[in-house]
Amino acid sequence: MTQVISLIITSTLIINIFLAIALIFLERRDPTSTWAWLLVLFFIPILGFIIYLLLGRQLRQKHLFRWEGRNKIGIEKLINYQLEAIENETFEFLKNDTEEYDDMIYLHLRNNHSVLTQDNDVQVYTDGRDKFDALLEDLEHARDHIHIQYYIFRLDGIGKQIEEILINKAKSGVKVRMLFDDIGSRGLHVKNFHKLMESGGEVAAFFPALLPLINPRLNYRNHRKIVIIDGRIGYIGGFNVGDEYLGLSKKFGYWRDTHLRIEGSAVHPLQTRFILDWNQASPKTNIQYNERFFPAIPRKGDVGLQIVSSGPDSEWEDIKDGYLKMIFLAKDYIYIQTPYFIPDTSMLDALRIACLSGVDVRIMIPNKPDHMFVYWATYSNVGILLKAGARVYIYENGFIHAKQIVVDDQVSSVGTANIDVRSFRLNFEVNAFIYDREKSHELAEIFEQDIQISTELTLDAYLERERLIKIKESISRLLSPIL
Repeated sequence: MTQVISLIITSTLIINIFLAIALIFLERRDPTSTWAWLLVLFFIPILGFIIYLLLGRQLRQKHLFRWEGRNKIGIEKLINYQLEAIENETFEFLKNDTEEYDDMIYLHLRNNHSVLTQDNDVQVYTDGRDKFDALLEDLEHARDHIHIQYYIFRLDGIGKQIEEILINKAKSGVKVRMLFDDIGSRGLHVKNFHKLMESGGEVAAFFPALLPLINPRLNYRNHRKIVIIDGRIGYIGGFNVGDEYLGLSKKFGYWRDTHLRIEGSAVHPLQTRFILDWNQASPKTNIQYNERFFPAIPRKGDVGLQIVSSGPDSEWEDIKDGYLKMIFLAKDYIYIQTPYFIPDTSMLDALRIACLSGVDVRIMIPNKPDHMFVYWATYSNVGILLKAGARVYIYENGFIHAKQIVVDDQVSSVGTANIDVRSFRLNFEVNAFIYDREKSHELAEIFEQDIQISTELTLDAYLERERLIKIKESISRLLSPIL
């Protein structure tokens, strides 16, 4: 028996060595995440190996998202036109607000193939009840199709309300497709929507587990929250579907988030994003190109924006690059709201330099954790920026889950990506980058209103934190590349 145990331990250690070699020489990883995984393998060799199999394996990118219809709606042609027009300084910007950020727009066109649209009406929602009231009304008025995608979808009070509308719409001939993330919506299965499917709707899970409790793609989550109605109305932002997002959770209390309702041409890129995700998750019911999904949309407003996606399938960290560009361009202020603040070195340095250059950098984080290690890593990182002159606010009116950045009352971003390594490298995310003075000012005013119900974390208070908190921060910071 002793020999068997010894053999198992020796074999595990040998496997760990080969795995470490693969990490260093075969996988093109960021050096910080490589060191973090090597520490895990070294200190907990057996359990660490299992954790790596579940969380550490890199995703194969080839042919993950394919859709032949992209060419039919002229995306490539439009992207090339916009790139060339910006290069030649012949692009027709409808507002100075947008033109001032032509280099940032060019970045997203090159990096992410993100078309600029300039005819959008954008409504901002920060309260769950307001957001879901608007969504329920729009769903009720759907005539042709509903495409709905959430990281978390719970069949509780609000979830059942949405499901009931989807069932009725499917029965009336509206084409309904529901996509949810298998990990985010754990406990939820496609079969739970049998009434919707019996009514003609289609349901799919993103990266479902191959076996119960075993999912080799556990670490790669589709964190997007998208709804498209009739190809004319789109929703994007931080709210998932569940009663806690209405402020009904005893643990979190009031839920503060940011979500956008969009009418305009930006709905088409959102539609394309949904179709790509759907076709990956449900290859047997692939969506083929149909003009019904991309109807002509009358001009609704004048807000310029780009829909930018990122994920482990991306060559670049596209949303993070957008955040960095905003920080580089800031002259007056940078307002950030995020539930998790675990930036990599590039973003931490960019914010630190902005602080030291006289830019008013303000960061708002929650007063309570929903993930303990992530919370203490967040606390550690804001401490670094406090020393550089940033101002940090702890939101006290419940839980803040907003993913929002505003710069200089001119450019802003709202979407699903947090300021953390997971959002930048591991999760599938989507954000709206907004080039509009009025809308950015509105988001800045919301931030300033939230300050009134927040407590400022001063540098003196941070330096006086207990030794136990410092230990928690140190451990969490060490593990932050793989959190």
